[in-house]
Amino acid sequence: MSNARKIIIDTDPGQDDAAAIMLALGSPEEIDLLGITTVAGNVPLSLTARNARIVCELCNRTDVKVYAGAERPVARPLVTAEHVHGKTGLDGPVLAEPTMPLQEQHAVDFIIETLLAEDAGTVTLCTLGPVTNIALALTKSPEIAPRIRELVMMGGGFFEGGNITPAAEFNIYVDPEAAEIVFRSGIPIVMMPLDVTHRVLTHKARVQKIREIGSPAAIAMAEMLEFFERFDIEKYGTDGGPLHDPTVIAYLLRPELFTGRDCNVEIETTSALTAAMTVVDWWQVTGREHNAKVMRHIDDQGFFDLLTDRLARI
Repeated sequence: MSNARKIIIDTDPGQDDAAAIMLALGSPEEIDLLGITTVAGNVPLSLTARNARIVCELCNRTDVKVYAGAERPVARPLVTAEHVHGKTGLDGPVLAEPTMPLQEQHAVDFIIETLLAEDAGTVTLCTLGPVTNIALALTKSPEIAPRIRELVMMGGGFFEGGNITPAAEFNIYVDPEAAEIVFRSGIPIVMMPLDVTHRVLTHKARVQKIREIGSPAAIAMAEMLEFFERFDIEKYGTDGGPLHDPTVIAYLLRPELFTGRDCNVEIETTSALTAAMTVVDWWQVTGREHNAKVMRHIDDQGFFDLLTDRLARI
């Protein structure tokens, strides 16, 4: 794995988080997954820690270590999304309880320890949920910031608006104070907003191709997607729903699938009307320093071809 990209996945699974983890696990020549850290978000922490281990076991990767992290946001009560993901977060298939152990070390300490142990500039953080764990790690050990190669996140929106309020995307909405810490940290950030993820829709034909792989992991993923998409199909009136989180891993594997630009991104933390909005200076009108590469377009079929290919390798 010497040429593989070292990553930590920070996640709150979630069916689309499960797809992202599977995409990483199906790409061992290119992705060296150092560990999975979980955070409260789509469902509470006890379930996100459970769900990450279920996904690893589905992929026969019980060697991957899973660490539980923050059970609540930095400064707000927890908001969850069972109305989208179901009561377990992975509703859809019938899934066995995990047997692999949860690591005793706290996720924040694992992140800090790993970043200090690995060579500077070699570890990428992939955040699929609220960035509470990352903000806590930066607050506890600020010296880790310049050691991070890149932080690739699913979060925010601009032209597309929000999906939990008119202005806010869910991951940022859960913990905007954490997002503010991360965006002001100086870490190189790549942002996958709703503007990108709403272009990758789980059309019936795409889900069927995943099901036809025939492996336990692929069949479970197809059943997860069929459950997960029902909410967005009703909401948006589309054939299939957006598949948000795997865009993060897809970017590491095939960055040519994406186009975007360097921008300044600020997080609204005080307004009652637009709380957690990602204020993206797309047109460069403020003169504020760039702090993120914001993606806007994706080759959606290329993305699904990649996802299907890597699921078939599991």
